[in-house]
Amino acid sequence: MLRSVSAPAAPDDVVQTHADVSPAARPPLIVVEPLREFLDAHGLGSGELRAEPIGEGHSNVTYLIRREDGSELVLRRPPRPPLPPSAHDVLREARLLGALWDTPARVPRVLAVGEDEAVIGCPFYVMEKVEGDPIVFSVPQELDNPAQRAGIAEELIQALVEIHGVDWRAVGLEGFGKPTGYLERQLRRFSGLWEVNKTRELPAVERVTEWLRANIPESATATIVHGDYRLGNTMYAPGAPARLTAVLDWEMATIGDPLADLGYLCMMWSEEGDPPGGLREALGRVTRGEGFPTRAELIARYEELSGRSMRELRWYVTLAVWKSVVFMEGNYRRAQAGMTDDPYLVHFGEGVVQLAAHAEEVAFGG
Repeated sequence: MLRSVSAPAAPDDVVQTHADVSPAARPPLIVVEPLREFLDAHGLGSGELRAEPIGEGHSNVTYLIRREDGSELVLRRPPRPPLPPSAHDVLREARLLGALWDTPARVPRVLAVGEDEAVIGCPFYVMEKVEGDPIVFSVPQELDNPAQRAGIAEELIQALVEIHGVDWRAVGLEGFGKPTGYLERQLRRFSGLWEVNKTRELPAVERVTEWLRANIPESATATIVHGDYRLGNTMYAPGAPARLTAVLDWEMATIGDPLADLGYLCMMWSEEGDPPGGLREALGRVTRGEGFPTRAELIARYEELSGRSMRELRWYVTLAVWKSVVFMEGNYRRAQAGMTDDPYLVHFGEGVVQLAAHAEEVAFGG
C-alpha cells in the first residue's frame, strides 16, 4: 500500500456541499458532492468518497480519494488564496504530466482534469495512485542499508537524466516554456515574487539577488526542468532493490537550464559534516546515512550519465537557495494570514531568515 506522509488537516478543509460554507468562512479544499459527481462522470470509481490529505502539505495540496467501491485516486489542487501571480498552476502541471506519460520520464498517469472551478472552487486534476514509499524523513526498512541507499541515489540521478533527455518539442510542449533566457527569467520572476511575498525587509535577500544578476552564467541547451527535484518528491516501489517509480510535484516545471535542477538537488542533499538545522536538514537529513553519495559524487554521476559538461555549480546552488527563500516566505505569509494550518509554515519566519543567510554563504563563499 501507499505509505504516505500525512499533511495536517483542519475541520473546514473538507465539506459536503458548497451550501455548507458560510459567507465569512475561508474556502474549503475539497467539496465532496460535486467532486463525486465529477469522478462518476469520468468513470473513476463509484459510491461515496473519503478525502485524506497526503504529502508534505507545504505547496500545492494533494488528497488521497478513496471511493466506496475500493478505488483510490490522487487529487492535486492549489492551496487556499491569496496566491502569487502565475504560481500553483495545476492545469499546467497536468498538461506536462500528460505529455511525459509515453516517455522514459517516470510520472504518474493523469486520469481527469477539472477546469471548471464550480466543482471544488478551483482547477484540479486527478491522477493514479502510485504504490510505494516517499523518502522524506526515513528510509523504508527494506532499503535501509548501505547498498540500497546507494541504489536510491543512483535511481534518483538516472530519473533526472531521463527527464532532461526528453525531446520536449516532440511530445507537444512547444510553448510550455521559452528555451532561451531561462536564468534571466528566473531572476525576474522570483524578484517579483519576493516583492509580493515578503513580510519584512531582509537585506541578505537583496544582496544575493544582486550577486546572481552580476554573475549569471551562459545557459546549457534547454530541457524540461522539474524545478523542485529532490528525493522527497519521488516515490520508490516497495521492497528491494531500490526502484524509483514516479517523480511527483511538477508545479514549478518549465523549459530551461537543466543545471538548475542539479543545483537544487545539491542544495537539498545533506551529507556528513553539514551543519545541523535549516531546510536541507528538515527535508534531506536521511541522505547522511552510510551508502548515500556526497554532493560531489552526485554531480560526477550526473555528468557521466548525461554527457553534459559540468560548470561551476555555485551559481545554480545559490539560485536554488534564493528561490527557496522567496517561495517559503510566500508560504509563511499565507500562514500568517490564516490560509494554512500547517504548523511547519506558521513557525517558519525565522527559517526564512536562516535560508537567506545560507544563500549568502553559498554565493560569497562564507
